[in-house]
Amino acid sequence: MGFKLEHTIKAPEQSADSDWLSRTLKKEIAFFGKTFGNKKKEDFYTEIAVLLKAGITLKDALALIQENQKKEKMRSFYAEIVDALVSGTSFYEILRKKKAFTEYEYYSVKIGEETGTLPRIAEELGKFFARKNEQRRGLINALTYPIIILVTAVLVVIFMLRMVVPMFEDIFKQNNVDLPAMTKMVVSASNFIRDFGWLVLLIVVTLIVLRKTFSNNVWFKRRKDFLLLKLPYVGNFIASVYLAQFTQAVALLTASKVPVLNSIGLVKKMIDFYPLNEALTHVEMNVLLGRSLNESMSGARIFDNKMVSLVKVAEETNQTEYIFERLNQQYAIEVQQKSKLLSTLMEPLIIVIVGIFVGVILVSMYLPMFKLSSVVG
Repeated sequence: MGFKLEHTIKAPEQSADSDWLSRTLKKEIAFFGKTFGNKKKEDFYTEIAVLLKAGITLKDALALIQENQKKEKMRSFYAEIVDALVSGTSFYEILRKKKAFTEYEYYSVKIGEETGTLPRIAEELGKFFARKNEQRRGLINALTYPIIILVTAVLVVIFMLRMVVPMFEDIFKQNNVDLPAMTKMVVSASNFIRDFGWLVLLIVVTLIVLRKTFSNNVWFKRRKDFLLLKLPYVGNFIASVYLAQFTQAVALLTASKVPVLNSIGLVKKMIDFYPLNEALTHVEMNVLLGRSLNESMSGARIFDNKMVSLVKVAEETNQTEYIFERLNQQYAIEVQQKSKLLSTLMEPLIIVIVGIFVGVILVSMYLPMFKLSSVVG
């Protein structure tokens, strides 16, 4: 964590357990992730904005943040930036040379330095990453509990197929009972898990381990993003998340007097979602051909009628910044509502599906038992 204003004021002592829990809840979860991820960027820009508004120079602000870093890697990271500032390099050029920062951030900071509005730009960038992190946490919260239920239910079904079904199968074989089609299907599933279950488990573990490698593959990433977008309800939810990020980024850049066309090009490099990126590429090409922004956006499926209509209003009234801010607020509220609804719907849906699987297994095992009882009788 970087510099915090509360660190300059003597606060009442807290218990070690409470302090640890607070830090854990605020920590960014990023397995195989970046060393300077979105959570660190949120702190980075927010702290710079607060210190600059307090009248501290940029060099002193970064030096102060550096002193509060606990990890040596982060202290070195900030030390490099401070040394570059001392040598006369501008802040935006430093960010441009760092792989951790995108062209979107570099261009925003450049505008802030050249126009003397760096405190405001840093504050807006902090809000951008704060909203992005909030949406990410909302998505994780919405999916965590249903996924836990799903994994538990799958393990229960696998246990029944692997342990319970074979016992019934032995009884049926000993008594030469003619098995119904449903029972044969369940027995085949049980035999598959017995013979190839270890192979399936190995494939799943390998995919998890190689997740980062697959994520860097353009073909895989593109197919995955488009597939997610086609999922019922989930696709609309994910689209809303990225549209919220898109509208917030455009609002920030237009507030910095960046032309809309240039803003779209920068946002493409900031948001890593192929359906949106391809739609923005299509919009860029049409705008360059002379079409209006709203007409260009209407041809892309990811942009809904609400956005297209309001963008048309923005073009006619020259209120681009205001309209995109309002759109961002609407999509942010929509993401919150959909995340809660998603969590509420998935839990009973998973329970019903698992109940059907368990019911099919039990019925398929008891059907031959009725025949067996009549034979014995």
